[in-house]
Amino acid sequence: MEAEKSNGCPLHGGGAAAQGLVGRLLVEVVGSRHVYGSEAPAGPLDVWLVDDRGATVHVTTGSDGCLIVEESEPHTGYDMGGSGRVTVGAIGDETPFADHLGESILAVREEHEPNTGRVALEITFPGGRVRCESWAEDLRLTLM
Repeated sequence: MEAEKSNGCPLHGGGAAAQGLVGRLLVEVVGSRHVYGSEAPAGPLDVWLVDDRGATVHVTTGSDGCLIVEESEPHTGYDMGGSGRVTVGAIGDETPFADHLGESILAVREEHEPNTGRVALEITFPGGRVRCESWAEDLRLTLM
């Protein structure tokens, strides 16, 4: 994927051009989740889309409300002491991407805001669409 030149986030830059996702076959989704005590995990905070060639695209939100799309490998989980911990692992069956594992990405559509940059990304598969968006600085994934 090439760096996006226009509509970039002033704080985080343009990241990867989402058009580079077109044609990739989605084989796995890895995510990070916040776990606090005995509560159910919250999130995902991040997702990494893994294609059939082993390339990994990270989708997350920035502190300024932008939607970050970049090529990077999943990080490891970490402990935040009294604030819980962040776990990282396969979560494909727990996201709207579950119905699209094994499908190729046919198209992508981005939404931008002037002061923030990219705020949403819709990914089209043969069986439907998944919308990734920054919502109140949280990552929201929706089956369309």
